[in-house]
Amino acid sequence: MSLTPLARFRILPDNPEVGWTPFAWLIYFPVLFMWPILGHAGVGVWTATILGGLLFLPLYFRGFWCETVREKYWIIASIATLGLVLTPVNPGAPVLTVYAASFAGNLRPQRRATQAILLVIGTALLEAAVLRLPPETWIWQALVSAVVGFTNSHFAKVRETNSRLRRANEEIAHLAKLAERERIARDLHDLLGHTLSLITLKASLASRLADRDPARAAVEIRDVERISRDALSEVRAAVAGYRDTGLASEIARVDSMLQAAGVEMRASIEPVQLSPAEEAVLSLVLREAVTNVVRHASAKSCDIALTNLNGVRTFSIQDDGTGKNAPDGNGVTGMRERVASLGGYISVESINGTRIRVTLASIASSQPDASTSARLAIPA
Repeated sequence: MSLTPLARFRILPDNPEVGWTPFAWLIYFPVLFMWPILGHAGVGVWTATILGGLLFLPLYFRGFWCETVREKYWIIASIATLGLVLTPVNPGAPVLTVYAASFAGNLRPQRRATQAILLVIGTALLEAAVLRLPPETWIWQALVSAVVGFTNSHFAKVRETNSRLRRANEEIAHLAKLAERERIARDLHDLLGHTLSLITLKASLASRLADRDPARAAVEIRDVERISRDALSEVRAAVAGYRDTGLASEIARVDSMLQAAGVEMRASIEPVQLSPAEEAVLSLVLREAVTNVVRHASAKSCDIALTNLNGVRTFSIQDDGTGKNAPDGNGVTGMRERVASLGGYISVESINGTRIRVTLASIASSQPDASTSARLAIPA
């Protein structure tokens, strides 16, 4: 349904910072008519006052719409001129000067607002001096204009600061979304890369065993089903951000994967204190490293070690495969980012195979919370 021109018409902009307050500030507008009423003014004064009031109202409401500095100056100058013209015949007309100072206070930057307020007040005082207006006309005019103008200037600065904070918060929220998407992408890569490789290996093994050892083939197919279900649960947990991967259980998983690929695993794990975050990162590094061993290394054995020397924890995965000197892929890049987030360091060497070594800060410097850390002891 289309709106009629009357329905589309708005006196004030649809701006929550403006709201309905401009109507409240019109409470001072009747002062313009108070003096003619009290002084029993003649037709000429009334005519000038009513005409001035009719000209003021459109300027007043337009002042909340205008956006360009030039138009704002034009509104301020027009309202101030109305007040200056009417003041000699109507002592209540200086209220229009107050409105002009009020709009001047909204100018940005604050230096510009200060200059405009002082110009409005200075012009009114100059008129009072030239026309020798009584003090009760110009004193309240100058004081109220200064108070209202500089108060508005202060709140305009507050609104400007709040606006910058909102924009900054929006940018932070946007960057947080991007970071979360990258985290999910890394997690899915780590999870699915390992799992799909394991499913492929076991399915291939089951296919080869189907004719000569059906019972063993059935066992492998059941493993494929179990691994698929586990992978689905892990993907859901990863997307939700609540995955808690234990290093001990991850070593058991990669052992199964390496066995399916015909690679011997040797584990040497010392009792080491790890925080949940450290344990989760080491689990993901292990998963990615072993996936690469199975896919690319053509290795016969894989050694996994976790040591603790003077509080510095070192975790390494080394295979005896072909090794490969190549630029970091997504997996290695993800490893580096995760380890760096813990203040650690990762190195990748390809000599007589490939060795990935993760070095974590000393226990004393990382100071894990006793309530969230555990003594990791995995039998070889």
